[in-house]
Amino acid sequence: MTDSYNIPTPLLQLLSSEQAYHYKIVPVQAHNGTLTFKSETPSEDLKRELRVVFGKQIELIPETPENINLYLSSNFRKRDTNNTKSLHYTNDFLETLLLSAKDMGSSDIHFEPYEHKCRVRFRLDGKLKEHFVITLAEYPVIVNKLKIRAGLDISEKRLPQDGRITVKAQEDEFDIRVSSLPTLHGEKMVLRILSKDANHIDIKDLGFTEKELRTYSEGIKNPNGILLISGPTGSGKTTTLYATLKLLNDDKTNIVTIEDPIEYTLEGINQVQLKENIGLDFSSALRTFLRQDPDIIMVGEIRDVKTANMAIRAALTGHLVLSTIHTNSAWATISRLVDMGIPPFLIASTLNISVAQRLVRKLCNSCKQETPVNKMVFPEHFSIPADLMTHFKPVGCSECYHTGYAGRKAIYEIIPITKALVPHIKHNDLEIGDYLDEHHISTLKHNAINLVKQGITSVEEVYALLID
Repeated sequence: MTDSYNIPTPLLQLLSSEQAYHYKIVPVQAHNGTLTFKSETPSEDLKRELRVVFGKQIELIPETPENINLYLSSNFRKRDTNNTKSLHYTNDFLETLLLSAKDMGSSDIHFEPYEHKCRVRFRLDGKLKEHFVITLAEYPVIVNKLKIRAGLDISEKRLPQDGRITVKAQEDEFDIRVSSLPTLHGEKMVLRILSKDANHIDIKDLGFTEKELRTYSEGIKNPNGILLISGPTGSGKTTTLYATLKLLNDDKTNIVTIEDPIEYTLEGINQVQLKENIGLDFSSALRTFLRQDPDIIMVGEIRDVKTANMAIRAALTGHLVLSTIHTNSAWATISRLVDMGIPPFLIASTLNISVAQRLVRKLCNSCKQETPVNKMVFPEHFSIPADLMTHFKPVGCSECYHTGYAGRKAIYEIIPITKALVPHIKHNDLEIGDYLDEHHISTLKHNAINLVKQGITSVEEVYALLID
């Protein structure tokens, strides 16, 4: 993919997406009170109109309609006239920015101050891209607005702070988690956009294969025990947990959760926000939950031995416990619990199923390009499957904003804890590759290369998973 159609951010801020698409113009330069645009239909009438719109002298450079469309689709979001959630219902820059990020499907907004400017980047499909540049003179005003709305102390600039904002726009409502961090040139602000409603999540749409979904569904039918999902931050673990809770939620079941933060809401579930500053941590909440007659307990994360011990205690006393843990694979979860000090025999008797997951970007179906297999694009010691003769690579087009990708898909590694695995757990065996092969359990690597075979993703996107 080429970046030749990318426009510098300061130029993008000269006009709105509506103006760019309406006039079919692309900003080229702003110098000495004159704005220069590329145009597919340059004329004196257009120059006069633009002079009134922008209040500056206008220069127009002829450009082909094809190239104008490429510039526009690469840099400006076309407004959907049928969408009632207009991004420009307010003149407030911050409000427009928040709604724009949500509308684009961004998960995070980064405000990053440097010596001469502050840049604003959106995370879309797991990757950051710069969208705005703010002057250092304007930035403190935006920081104070964010802090006030998030309930933070605007006078405190030396210590990190965390808060929450609820954004309401016509029929849409969503929460934003706000985090401030003092840096050399000012406070960096990171906003995590949280989807409030979990009712739209369907476990069948997450990425499980048919076999994996059957295995997973069997694992969560047990009335007691522990389900652990592992993976790095941003790998979709919470979404999988809520899809699971949605399946388990009914009028006969008491479900309680302790989370940090509460990313989704689901009617019928009792959700508790972690507040460590007043002593409400995962382990203390779990202790209290056991006195609330729960059937199912969801713990946002097992971070320490206290929480792990309480989760095991809950499982041993007849409760189903769902949680997450930071490990690289489903089997590595066993070693992590042992390292925490949990006796292997307790792990073997309480852990029902161990899951690892990752999110990978899906290739854009409108522009992906098939190419013969070249071993140079694979990791050095990776054994390329004999049936993989071609694969697809990202190209970029107007449909995917010239990224080559559109959307993401989860891939899983699911290990049900059976009697045959108990000896391996008790001896804390580090490798069980033969067992997985014998029982036809697909690893993250196997599922990653299968997506490459199917043309769903690229080798570059799953490269790290293919490394031994």
